[in-house]
Amino acid sequence: MRTRRTLLYVPGSDWRKMEKAASLGADCVCLDLEDGVAPSSKTEARLLISKALSELDFGRSERLLRVNSADSGLQAEDLRLAGHPSLQGLVLPKAGSAADVQAVGHVLLRAEQERNLPPNTLSLLTQIESAMGLVNLKEIASADPHLVALVFGSEDFASDVGAIRTPQADEIFYARSAVAIHAAAFGLQAIDMLHVNFKDAAGLSQLAAQGARLGYSGMQIVHPDQIAPVVAAFTPSAEEVAWAQRVVDGYEQHAAEGRGAFALDGKMIDMPLVKAARRVLARAGY
Repeated sequence: MRTRRTLLYVPGSDWRKMEKAASLGADCVCLDLEDGVAPSSKTEARLLISKALSELDFGRSERLLRVNSADSGLQAEDLRLAGHPSLQGLVLPKAGSAADVQAVGHVLLRAEQERNLPPNTLSLLTQIESAMGLVNLKEIASADPHLVALVFGSEDFASDVGAIRTPQADEIFYARSAVAIHAAAFGLQAIDMLHVNFKDAAGLSQLAAQGARLGYSGMQIVHPDQIAPVVAAFTPSAEEVAWAQRVVDGYEQHAAEGRGAFALDGKMIDMPLVKAARRVLARAGY
């Protein structure tokens, strides 16, 4: 599965920012037609995004497009860009039901056919940003084979349920955990909430580390300065990788000898710890 530690949003109406984003090396660059673009600039943004996809070199960054929500009246026009030969996937905001996801999945399937791509080549990342989206998580997570990740939209979610946002984020902890749990249950990646104060490096690092502990594989970001701290938080350290490798090697050795649980450095190692070690190695690219 593709590494998605950093999902960088860039306003589709700002050519200069898209030029810069292409060179930053974020895992995913999401050209935005939704919240980052004023209503009066949507048409111009579509044209600029098409130009960016045609002319800019995004390197190894995944090239994504965030469309407007299903109830906006703008999504159908946005989805025309799914046929662009350089686009690799879509981000769907405010998904409230499986039908919302399936409608975009059908568009991706048609785009794959038009572009002579194998089925499910194009990716779909779905944002959970409402009470209804949270209630329907099970159905949303299994709605379409293009779906690769659930993305938690904390600010919209808090607004929808009437929660008062705090730096500690206790008021959204249940929803944040539920998104990560459902992603794991359905074999999807989980992309964590934004830290909107891009000047608060310490707060960002703390939030990203908490997200990694919850099982998230990456985080949404809005500023270039957020890339390095988030990558650090979601990349296992050399010590963590070394320990995980010893656990996996020890398990395989003991399994070959017909033995199960074993001791390593005074700790009892059984299958849950082996699975956790394998996840660490996968996050590290092993």
